[in-house]
Amino acid sequence: MRPAEQRWVEDAVAHLGALAHETRLAVVRLLVEALPDEMSAGEIAARLDVRENALSPHLDRLVRAAFLSRRREGRYLYYSADLTGLAAVMRFLLRDCCDGRPELCGPSAVAGCPSRAEEEMS
Repeated sequence: MRPAEQRWVEDAVAHLGALAHETRLAVVRLLVEALPDEMSAGEIAARLDVRENALSPHLDRLVRAAFLSRRREGRYLYYSADLTGLAAVMRFLLRDCCDGRPELCGPSAVAGCPSRAEEEMS
């Protein structure tokens, strides 16, 4: 494996590791669903029924992985999903789709994702 490719793999593992926890995955899904709005840490904790002090390390890890954006307003922190970071991981996962010929794969996986309502109906 070439050094540049090895770096991509290491980055992907680190990023996917950030999602590999039930609470962190729930946070990302909640904030993606809330787009374009943001939520305070307290609101996220309340919505997910998690203690705020237990949620803080998860939020920090998701910000470091570029899955969330954070904004401070006074003593409050507000979070929103960062689609750029999420899209980068999706591009990495789909990069070699159909032997490097994405035109053979049809619509991208992201564009083809069903809405929650469509998913529940099937």
